[in-house]
Amino acid sequence: MRLWPCAILVLVNRLLQAETVASPLRELPIQFREGLLWVEVCVPQSKSPLHFLLDSGASASVVNLSTARRLGLELGPKVSVTAVATMLTGHWPVKLSAKASRLELPGEYLALDLSMLASACSCSVDGLIGADFFRDRVVEIDYVAQKLRVLDALPSDAGANAIPLEVRRCGMRVAVNVNGGKSQWVRVDTGCATAFQWVTSKERADKCTSKLAVGLAELSIPQTMTGLRIGNHYLDTVPTGLHRKAIFPGESGLLGNGLLADFGVVTIDAKAGRLFLGHSPAK
Repeated sequence: MRLWPCAILVLVNRLLQAETVASPLRELPIQFREGLLWVEVCVPQSKSPLHFLLDSGASASVVNLSTARRLGLELGPKVSVTAVATMLTGHWPVKLSAKASRLELPGEYLALDLSMLASACSCSVDGLIGADFFRDRVVEIDYVAQKLRVLDALPSDAGANAIPLEVRRCGMRVAVNVNGGKSQWVRVDTGCATAFQWVTSKERADKCTSKLAVGLAELSIPQTMTGLRIGNHYLDTVPTGLHRKAIFPGESGLLGNGLLADFGVVTIDAKAGRLFLGHSPAK
């Protein structure tokens, strides 16, 4: 089977109390299609909205290089980007004032050629909203209602359903158990359309790399079904892509939309380091 491309995973070393009742500070529409989350983004340089993907697996937000040139943006210095089976050249940083609805988005972007991703999606991709958007926020993704909500906080009793979330410079990860095995770290990646990608190698690397790295290729990889425990949830038949080498240091795979969407609502509380799967604890 084909691995639907995880939109992009970017690592860069320059990147960057709960209340009783929580309410959305902002709510905006999203589209969940082709296994990915699409957001309309407005910028001063364009009369028409741009099409971005919500990608929690990317440490930095990204603007498509062709879009940056079309908008007349000033490109930052060239940087080398390590991609699957290839090397790419991007530009960092690129300044851009962007909003989704009335919600301010990050002001600095990595400019990178996203044509491979656009080809796989059979549509244009102007950019990616990365993990820098999630930092210091409580973000609720409602796959059913196709809404994104930024909450002011979570209720004080929500901790019972919380899954510890580690927010690192190079991404956000949670611990899971695969097939009853020991605990392993995997990245929470809304830029990956598949359910679960698992690295079966015994190799370990505990630190984030400072290199830029992306995953844009469409790869043929072995597929299987695994049993997966995450927090109090156990799923016994999870479609799983198998990898022999680590996708990212210190991580044993990716949790993608194919799994997250099954819970209906997912809340990423990067402020307090918590992940909630299922009915919103703020409701």
